[in-house]
Amino acid sequence: MPIYIAMLRGINVGGHKRIKMDRLRHSFEALGFEQVKTYIQSGNVVFKTRKTSTSALSKKIEEKIAGDFGFSVSVISRSSDELEKTIRENPFLKERGIDPAKFHVMFLSNSPAPDALRKLAELTASPDQCRCSDWEIYFYFPNGVSQSVLMKSPVDRILAVVTTTRNWNTVNSLHRMCQDCL
Repeated sequence: MPIYIAMLRGINVGGHKRIKMDRLRHSFEALGFEQVKTYIQSGNVVFKTRKTSTSALSKKIEEKIAGDFGFSVSVISRSSDELEKTIRENPFLKERGIDPAKFHVMFLSNSPAPDALRKLAELTASPDQCRCSDWEIYFYFPNGVSQSVLMKSPVDRILAVVTTTRNWNTVNSLHRMCQDCL
């Protein structure tokens, strides 16, 4: 049975959209998902289910959360193979002198339009860097996210797709959790 990762956007941030992880796991199990595990309080869930498209999976989870918790949450899902590819293809891993603790990955619901990607590139001010792939954008913030001009911009409105961002440590921890499910 395939392994998937669901990344919920904007839960348990600033006291809004509060979801306890044990209740979230219960909701996922009620959908028939197996070996459901959560990682930290920000809505990262690893689980097994029959093979399906990640967009259909995200929609199903969004509907369940709205019904169980009474508010809408955007969900971006990836298969464990897709997450492994995201890690393997991080373009910053090939560059010298870059601190991996400063990497972030923005996961996208769809590929943004080329004009949106150009605008994002224009907004990226040194020393920040970004590299785009089809469904992810890799960021390097040497001075941290809080110091990034780019992250103070409405990036998802610019890209016109649903996004959620995870730091490099979280991305790798989710990958290890997938490996533990094998």
